[in-house]
Amino acid sequence: MSNIKVGDKVRFLNSTGGGVVRSFKGKDQVLVEDEDGFEVPALIRECVVVGDSEMQVHSSRRSPLPSITQSPAPQPKKPAPQPEMEKVTETVEGERLNIYLAYLPIEPAKVMQGSGYETYFINDSNYYLFFNYMNRQNNSWISRYNGIVEPNTQIFLEEFSKEELNDLERICVQLIAFKKDKPYSLKNAISVELHLDTVKFYKQHCFMENDFFDEDAMVYPIVRQDIPEKELLISAAELQEAMQQKVREDRRAPQTIVKKKATDSAILEVDLHITELLDNTNGLSNADMLNYQLEKFHEVLSKYAANKGQKIVFIHGKGDGVLRKAIEKELKTKYKQHYYQDASFREYGFGATMVTIK
Repeated sequence: MSNIKVGDKVRFLNSTGGGVVRSFKGKDQVLVEDEDGFEVPALIRECVVVGDSEMQVHSSRRSPLPSITQSPAPQPKKPAPQPEMEKVTETVEGERLNIYLAYLPIEPAKVMQGSGYETYFINDSNYYLFFNYMNRQNNSWISRYNGIVEPNTQIFLEEFSKEELNDLERICVQLIAFKKDKPYSLKNAISVELHLDTVKFYKQHCFMENDFFDEDAMVYPIVRQDIPEKELLISAAELQEAMQQKVREDRRAPQTIVKKKATDSAILEVDLHITELLDNTNGLSNADMLNYQLEKFHEVLSKYAANKGQKIVFIHGKGDGVLRKAIEKELKTKYKQHYYQDASFREYGFGATMVTIK
């Protein structure tokens, strides 16, 4: 009798009935499910295995378990559906990196009041780009956005207010280019630092028609034709030649560095950004640039020294504050007779000083 197995059909020797063996209980007992679905304990020696022809047992709760000697054939699993490969439309021109940052005013009609702005990253290439967009603050860098942008795509980075604008005078973009699941030309990792002239954000004409947006925007190139943008420095010799050339030009047209404001003929604007003062910017030390900017500052004050009450706005930008501090030092020591103050924040942010000739 000891060869009884789970799933065998048995009948009882010493009583009527029987059923299907469902489990063992100890060494000498089994639990037998009868035709009503109840499990009845029985001694193994009082059970005898029978065939279907001798006895049929029906269960109201479950189907008979298969014999442990039988196992259903494993069914092959259907392969999980694979996600479709991302299709990237490539162009011949896109094999070279062309990367840009773009700034758009939220309310173009209110640019002079500082309506707030949006920043976009433009990937005009066949490459995926992992990038990090940062601004410099207190000699450290702060990441404003980082992630991956797809080929031939422009994405929204952030919205910022006019109060945040002065934090963006020094920005940096670092990026790595790659393609997915296909061979490609290796591109060097790129890091580009740029100086934003924040005063331009208050001037509507500085937002111009472009290839990427229906709206006017300021577009700053980061990489053009695989070549990263960089602020060029010029040598002292080249600076001296440029200064002499500028002096010759100023003698012929001295009004080129001074602009009268259209809204107020009594106020003159003098932009001291080095890119406004020199056309040739191929290699410059910081000290040489500062000296040239201060020379122009002195030149303008000398020219208008006799114009009592004349208001002159010197646009120096915020930057690290080096030029601003140098101008203030000159005003405190050499031009004590003149009155000076921060120029209109609405128009210039923190990037300009207004001097009144006394």
